[in-house]
Amino acid sequence: MFPNAISAPSIQHSRQNLRFFFFFFHCKNSTSHYKKVQIQTNCRHQNHSNLLANLFKSLDGFICDFVDPPLRPSTDPKLVLSGNYAPVDELPPTVCEVEGSLPPCLDGAYIRNGPNPQFIPRGPYHLFDGDGMLHSIRISRGKATFCSRFVKTYKYNVEREFGSPVVINYFSAFTSLLATVARYTVAFGRTLSGQYDVRRGTGNANTSLALFGGKLFALCESDLPYAIKLTSDGDIITLGRDESFGEPLMSMTAHPKVDKETGEAFAFRPSISRPFLTYFRINADGIKQPEVPIFSIAEASLVHDFAITESYAIFPDTQMVINPKEILKGKPPLVVNAEKVTRLGIIPRNAEDESGMMWIEVPGLNMLHISHAWEEDGGDTVVMVVPNLSPVEHVLEHIDLVHSSMERIEINLKAKTVARRPVSGRDLEFGVVNPAYVGKRTKYIYAAEGGRVSSRAGLVKIDLTLSTPNSDDCVVASRLYDPGCYGGEPFFVAREPDNPAAEEDDGYLVTYVHNENTEESKFLVMDAKSPILEIVASLKLPQRVPYGFHGLFVSEDDLQKLL
Repeated sequence: MFPNAISAPSIQHSRQNLRFFFFFFHCKNSTSHYKKVQIQTNCRHQNHSNLLANLFKSLDGFICDFVDPPLRPSTDPKLVLSGNYAPVDELPPTVCEVEGSLPPCLDGAYIRNGPNPQFIPRGPYHLFDGDGMLHSIRISRGKATFCSRFVKTYKYNVEREFGSPVVINYFSAFTSLLATVARYTVAFGRTLSGQYDVRRGTGNANTSLALFGGKLFALCESDLPYAIKLTSDGDIITLGRDESFGEPLMSMTAHPKVDKETGEAFAFRPSISRPFLTYFRINADGIKQPEVPIFSIAEASLVHDFAITESYAIFPDTQMVINPKEILKGKPPLVVNAEKVTRLGIIPRNAEDESGMMWIEVPGLNMLHISHAWEEDGGDTVVMVVPNLSPVEHVLEHIDLVHSSMERIEINLKAKTVARRPVSGRDLEFGVVNPAYVGKRTKYIYAAEGGRVSSRAGLVKIDLTLSTPNSDDCVVASRLYDPGCYGGEPFFVAREPDNPAAEEDDGYLVTYVHNENTEESKFLVMDAKSPILEIVASLKLPQRVPYGFHGLFVSEDDLQKLL
């Protein structure tokens, strides 16, 4: 009828197109409506979360301002974070000025860990509570790059998101019973509302570093290790929490021991409930082996460090104990049990259970760190060198009043007898050896001397072969820093690490040193064979390095092999 009439099939096709158009239009509007609802829901959830975060933050402030009693000197942030203990900001890789010549064996990186709170505390704060910050020197062909980065723990990331501290500080939170109950009520609220998942860890990774199983870790004993890596330009990247070493709520020592010959690592997990100590081995591939729970420890004690020999692992059971009942008195749970007789526990290092555990009483031996241990007399005698703390009751509250005298402890495993003699009466801590000699007999130990807990006035070199029943000081070399200058733990770097004929002390001692008069920090390289520990190179750092804890040198070859 019409010249331009549409055929029936075309009309049918058009109807299908119209139906598709209306269907698409309806879906598009429905999706848009759904997105609007979703956005509104997310906004309401975000607003609700922000309201809760602000509420908890306000409650934290109320507890600090109105519930806490006057702070003790050891937990007053105005005192604890003064001088070179004050925190610094992150610093990206920055070229350093080199004075002298950096030895080729230092190609790689020296990294030191330490506490550096990302937020200035409003309430109580102990030196051990700060977020972990790594200060690294990346060295290549005589040039050096410095970098400072936080360890990006779960705790750090959550607190950064909320803009304030969230996790309770273990070493300083227990100011009174009321304040403790209030703080844990707020913490429970944060957990219940989903703002913090304790299964993902509460540690700050601020204590030490370790290299084993092809990975580099930042550690603290209140959490599992955090894997890190260094980029070619010297930056530090946190890879994440490694849960292969324990269940989500578990932890691991900050002082694992690595046998350079076998590639194995040995570690333990402290606990405030039975078993109070659990020992385990990590094979050369980084795989954790079955745990060995130690039930022969009667109460939780502060086991910060341990030692290995070629055949044994040695654990201290000191007078520093953890008593949760003290919290009910409004006091910190870490106390000193003066009636307790201190012991050393010796277990075969490849043990499958604790049946071979031997406990030897060593009265009055209290330590945080063990400098070294080895075997003599065909394995019948275990020898340890440790800084013995006295008076031990000041360790947590007034640690600067504690004197650490180095002792040699000889344990006859057959007769179960102990012989003790002084190695040095000087105030020495942070004792280290050539890493290739861990678990083996050594001639030399290097230690930090004098000063305060993590700011020491100098270094010494100890010759253990001079230790006799009539000797009282085996120091054969020393260096006092310039007036107003303080450093920390030294680390030994061998000149020829792959040369089996190299002398034990043929290498260098490295550490950070801070000048409190000029507010400048340096990285020092000292000749370990020199009677004055002569400085062969000094790096002026682009930023102040706060006093901290333990460090590690990682060779360029090992850096390239990191997983």
